[in-house]
Amino acid sequence: MTKDATSPGAARVPAFRRAEPDARRRTLIEACARVLAREGATGASVRAIAKEAGVSPGLIGHYFAGVEGLVAETYRAVVSRVNGGIFAEVEAAGGDARARIDTFIRANFSPVVADPALLATWIAFWTMVASRPLFRGLHHDKNGEFRAGIEGLLADCGVAEDRLRAEATALSALIDGLWLELCLAPDGLSADQAVAIVRAQVERITG
Repeated sequence: MTKDATSPGAARVPAFRRAEPDARRRTLIEACARVLAREGATGASVRAIAKEAGVSPGLIGHYFAGVEGLVAETYRAVVSRVNGGIFAEVEAAGGDARARIDTFIRANFSPVVADPALLATWIAFWTMVASRPLFRGLHHDKNGEFRAGIEGLLADCGVAEDRLRAEATALSALIDGLWLELCLAPDGLSADQAVAIVRAQVERITG
């Protein structure tokens, strides 16, 4: 009789072994983000990232398609963490359309998002977006997802379908510009001021 995985005498794979590949991937992604923030795109070498992670350089090739593959996964992870956190706050705000879009605005300028260290990582990503097709495609896709989220929030506030794309694009650009200014010069612009500016734009859009 063959024992199944729940039988008392069945051989089991320890949980830490099953989780190890995912944990190592996360470690490499986190190390890559730190190297990008500190050294920029040109400093994100296999050797530098492996040293930061405290692993052998060969592990990068084992888990990713070389350093470019690791940086691409880091890009996806950073976007997912930031945008996922923002829209999680929106969902927690409940069903009121105005409360949801206001939560979205405030979340974009929270300390965890308007973080100079995060800006340094983004600058490294933007450098690669300008010069590498892989990252240009990632940027296009992730920006599209973010804009689609804004379109949904505006639609819930009654904005007509034929205006959604243009208004969401303009709102996204405004948020990005204020976020950049807040990260670069927090003494010149406060988070509350940035929120107020975007709120005024939303009021104009939604009437």
